[in-house]
Amino acid sequence: MLTKLAAYPKTLSFFLGWLAVAALPPFYIFPALFVSLPGILLLIQDAPCSRAAFGRGYAFGFAFFAFGLSWIGNALLIDAAVFGWLYPLALLACGFFFGLFIAVPAWLSWYFKPLCAKYFAFPALWVLFEWLRSFVLTGFPWNLLGTVLAFDDRLIQFAAVGGTYALSLAVLFITAAPAFYIHNRTRRTLAAALAIILSGPVFLYAFGAFRIHNHPLDESDIKIRIVQPDIPQKIKWRDDVLETNFAKYIALSQTPGQEDIDFTVWGETASPFPLDLDAVHLRQLLPAVPPQGYLVTGLVRYQFDRISRYIPYNSMFVIDRDGNIPAYYDKSHLVPFGEYIPLRDYLPDWIRPVANVIGTFRSGPGPQRIELPGYPSFGGLICYEIIFPHQIVASRNRPAWIINLTNDGWYGDSAGPRQHLVAARLRAVEEGISIVRAANTGISAVITPLGIVSASLGLNQTGVLDTFLPQPADFSTTYGKYGNTLTLIWCLCNLLLAFCLTFRTLHIKNYFNRDTHSEN
Repeated sequence: MLTKLAAYPKTLSFFLGWLAVAALPPFYIFPALFVSLPGILLLIQDAPCSRAAFGRGYAFGFAFFAFGLSWIGNALLIDAAVFGWLYPLALLACGFFFGLFIAVPAWLSWYFKPLCAKYFAFPALWVLFEWLRSFVLTGFPWNLLGTVLAFDDRLIQFAAVGGTYALSLAVLFITAAPAFYIHNRTRRTLAAALAIILSGPVFLYAFGAFRIHNHPLDESDIKIRIVQPDIPQKIKWRDDVLETNFAKYIALSQTPGQEDIDFTVWGETASPFPLDLDAVHLRQLLPAVPPQGYLVTGLVRYQFDRISRYIPYNSMFVIDRDGNIPAYYDKSHLVPFGEYIPLRDYLPDWIRPVANVIGTFRSGPGPQRIELPGYPSFGGLICYEIIFPHQIVASRNRPAWIINLTNDGWYGDSAGPRQHLVAARLRAVEEGISIVRAANTGISAVITPLGIVSASLGLNQTGVLDTFLPQPADFSTTYGKYGNTLTLIWCLCNLLLAFCLTFRTLHIKNYFNRDTHSEN
């Protein structure tokens, strides 16, 4: 057995978790999962007790999340003098906390006998805990395992049925299949493993190819201009360059062709000035507004309470050529320790948000639909709000498309911005909706309802992206209607099957033990 060959199973589990990171975007070394996932499944199978299974799962999860989320530490280096010392602690914290979301499934899976029961139980529990990860402590469903398929547009189309969680479940079943042959090397187990390994990708590919072929999407007559100034985060909020940064957005917005633009879109907190309170800079901005359209920009909005204290919101404003603000959206899903401090009353005063430009933000009411005369309705999302499956639109008041403003300049040239784009693509597939993504340093993109990037500006590029908004989809998605229900039912069915296999195994074992005792 695998653990007999490994003198240190927890060390091996840690290595397998690190190896699994290679399959994530933007690396996409998918074959790595054919080693890491069968490996951890067999290590759970051979664990002498549930506690050992928990430890092996925790070692795997610690490495998977510590290395898979290592790009988060780059945000701490923007103000290295203040936050730099937290860099290694951030990596450890990611491993220590998020590792539990694999350790607990490993622990619970140990109770299922034999290996075939674990084969159904472990993927189901993994996905159930991925789903829980989108809610616990405000949620952080980053790097869902289904994202490893995003290297091909066809392979992610099944998300329209069961969401990214369904893709995660499929990936686990496909890549863990070699465990059968490694555990018991017979022709029967080899045939079973090969059948799963071959049929799964073929089904996903064929389904995706059929769906893309049968839903060709044309461009609408709405022209979008995305402005990407590539302003380094270290100088974005420096007092001596605020005016220069603002002027750069305005200048880029006025490049030739502006008269044909319907929406000019700037990124998250693109305006360093509160335009509803600052008439001078609002007038300065007006030449950047398309003559017959609107400018959409991120900024900090302030609201004052009855005792004259300001309440800041991370917001998106829609501005017309006359300087009116017909609509705005306040970010509702804030970043813990980035935009606010959880349990503020119980923590020391010296702990403050990393993005401490103005203090702790207040959250908005949630997804909403913005209506403008002559245009299809759209929704607003700011930054990582796009990573939450089935939480990006109001189900009873769905918009026709979405504008997602972000500022990935915090994370430099790392996996983070690229993984953020993949999350946006998967939300587009799940909901069947176009997404216009504007990022300060990139990657800015227009994404069709099939999750296909129709136009983009690369990371750390300065420029404007002029393109037409895709036509609204003439189809609805199963996931958009039912959300995670189908995938959760699939997980529960797998657990029920694992229970049945375990019960059958224990029943047979007890039967033979009874016969042996009676003969004696």
